[in-house]
Amino acid sequence: MASSSSLSPPKVPKELYFINREKVLNSLRQHLTETSRPLHGFVLLQGGEEQTRYCTDHLELFRQESYFAYLFGVREPGFYGAIVSSFCFFVIAAKYVYIYCLVGENKAIILLSGDYNEKYMVNMVYYTDEIVGVLQGHYKEPGKPLLFLLHGLNTDSNNFSKPAQFEGMEKFETELNTLHPILSECRVFKSDHELALIQFANDISSEAHVEERFKAIELDNPMQTQSVYISRVLPSFLSACFTSTYRIANGIYVLWFSAVLHYGHAAAPNDRTFEDGDMALLDMGAEYQFYGSDITCSFPVNGKFTSDQSLIYNAVLKAHNAVINAMKPGVCWVDMHKLAEKIILESLKKGGVMVGNVDEMMAARLGAVFMPHGLGHFLGIDTHDPGGYPKVITVEPGCYFIDALLVPAMENESTSKFFNHEVIGRFKDFGGVRIESDVLVTANGSKNMTSVPREISDIEAIMAGAPWPSNKTAPSNS
Repeated sequence: MASSSSLSPPKVPKELYFINREKVLNSLRQHLTETSRPLHGFVLLQGGEEQTRYCTDHLELFRQESYFAYLFGVREPGFYGAIVSSFCFFVIAAKYVYIYCLVGENKAIILLSGDYNEKYMVNMVYYTDEIVGVLQGHYKEPGKPLLFLLHGLNTDSNNFSKPAQFEGMEKFETELNTLHPILSECRVFKSDHELALIQFANDISSEAHVEERFKAIELDNPMQTQSVYISRVLPSFLSACFTSTYRIANGIYVLWFSAVLHYGHAAAPNDRTFEDGDMALLDMGAEYQFYGSDITCSFPVNGKFTSDQSLIYNAVLKAHNAVINAMKPGVCWVDMHKLAEKIILESLKKGGVMVGNVDEMMAARLGAVFMPHGLGHFLGIDTHDPGGYPKVITVEPGCYFIDALLVPAMENESTSKFFNHEVIGRFKDFGGVRIESDVLVTANGSKNMTSVPREISDIEAIMAGAPWPSNKTAPSNS
């Protein structure tokens, strides 16, 4: 297995963020029209700010705020950005104000100038102490100018997005309810430019997963596995991308005999020593120019599946493939979740772990005992991207043996009958299996953007030194 990648990062066209801004502008205009509101006002966002480590002067690695990155592609900290519903775009830096104005069919009415012309498609430069005058100067309606500010709840973190603030805001009217749902929905539908970045993040992440799996037999603990993954990802970004954004998008999560979905942080580092017979679960993904990937692979650290490991792994793989093959526009995601649960329960029954009628098991919600998480999540500029309809989504069924969930279900008089108590005892220290791929919903079905070995025969071959990809293809329905 080669230690370097031949993949070349795609160029990031300036049009990517222009298209994103135009999409938001059109959606806002449509919303204002449908709600009989006037087509005037500014959308104002504040970018991320540079942070130091507590009270020290050590600067932490900066990553742009996601909504701001989506609209403007600005990598530097300390920026503001604005869109006015009468066809004007603004990018406002910490020291300067950069204006980008459009009329009609995206025709600039101000000549391009300044160093940020090529970088962010901006037009004119002002100092930030002129921001109030600049915004007021482009507002032609009577009364205070209206600012649509970003404010909404992230249901994954329970945190709210931060509305923009600057000196002199008392001279403006502010509105906090309109922008967040519109902008979140716009982020769901990916342009071809966005998909190219997500695909590259998947490609390099897939390579890294194969690399760490190839070397897993030689490693002693998850921290070394994590190092292999990072060493594979970073050169592909640094050697060809100049200062382009790269990072591990969703952290490094390694599951070893664990009853938690994400393991590996300051309080519980990935420091457990590998033992023969361990089943590893690695949830890792890289990010390129803000757009990420999220891939999970499960495999035995010694390179050979036992019969019990094969049973659980194939149950999850069958659910994974069935969901991808069933995905298409109009399909209910709850139905896909139930499909995955049912397939896993059917496999467990066939393997002698469960007994009885699978439909009755489903009615008793036993699927959630073995898969206590959602089937997947949106993916894009964040690992858990916001929005409504899933254009790019992860598919990540899993099967885990967690005492805190199993024991109550096995002791409950209404559900105890479904468990083969003697057989399930073999899996007490099993941990779990999860398989996660990033899937694009197409007009007619779906496309799996992830390319890693999934079949047991391929995994064992890779860990024995065989090349990847093999002649087999990932499941798709495009």
